[in-house]
Amino acid sequence: MDNDTIRTEQPYLSIVVPVYNEEGNLGPLMERLYPAVQGIGRPFEILFTNDGSRDRSLEILRRMVQQYPGVKVIEFNGNFGQHMAILAAFEMSRGEIVITLDADLQNPPEEIPRLVAEIEKGHDVVGTIRQKRQDSFFRKFASRIVNITTNRITGMQMQDYGCMLRAYHRYVVDNINRCRESTTFIPALAQTFASNPTEIQVGHAERVEGESKYSFYSLIRLNFDLMTGFSVVPLQIFALFGISTALFSLVFALFLLVRRFIVGAEVEGVFTLFAILFFFVGIIIFGIGIVGEYVGRIYQEVRKRPRYVVRQTYGFEE
Repeated sequence: MDNDTIRTEQPYLSIVVPVYNEEGNLGPLMERLYPAVQGIGRPFEILFTNDGSRDRSLEILRRMVQQYPGVKVIEFNGNFGQHMAILAAFEMSRGEIVITLDADLQNPPEEIPRLVAEIEKGHDVVGTIRQKRQDSFFRKFASRIVNITTNRITGMQMQDYGCMLRAYHRYVVDNINRCRESTTFIPALAQTFASNPTEIQVGHAERVEGESKYSFYSLIRLNFDLMTGFSVVPLQIFALFGISTALFSLVFALFLLVRRFIVGAEVEGVFTLFAILFFFVGIIIFGIGIVGEYVGRIYQEVRKRPRYVVRQTYGFEE
């Protein structure tokens, strides 16, 4: 396929790569990604979103636009997060099949043809399961908690929400583009529009350059976003717990009343009652926190602020 064909034809594939401080990985990434996509033999585009990088990532990406036909760059004017970076590229992508990929090379670009093949078989969303995952015990444990919690609360069934090497059919991406919420989680959102999703196993490598952009706090935030953004089950569980607690308290109060008449006044068990009280106070505070999460999401939506701001684009035809 010649360079003019890549520039002029309607892309069949759109590869979406969010970038945040990845200057050491971008060169090796393109050395592997570009041949892998070229080998499929169909017109393609590669969209990078520079999510407010503070290193030389943008400079490197701008050079790639000149060096590699089909490469396009979206420049944010700040750091809006991985999922906003992907959504911006989704809105500007044109491919029939859209594939997301992290820039850190932990997921091999050579796996992309396998994802394309699954979409061509009739699946509309193709997720991936990282095999022999090269992450720390903490990250693997936190990821497992997120997967289990999300499946239980949302009713979805995915084994690995954290792997961003995923493929989407055009109509799924179009439906995602119609959603305007200010915080979201794209793999879970795509599942709500998928009619025939699947997952395949892919390789996983250790990060060579840079460091993970997900801190412990970010993982907690992600879990809360998943719980409150795709289900009201946490509120329902808390309501049911409140009803059960009220019934139990009523029964316990009647028991103490009858016991007082039979045994008489006593002061034993005061510390036990305090322990029970503190337990329920903790539950109440936790419940208020869950309600606060939902209220916070409503507050973010009613402000109607832009989800992200694009400063400039490179490589897009006028």
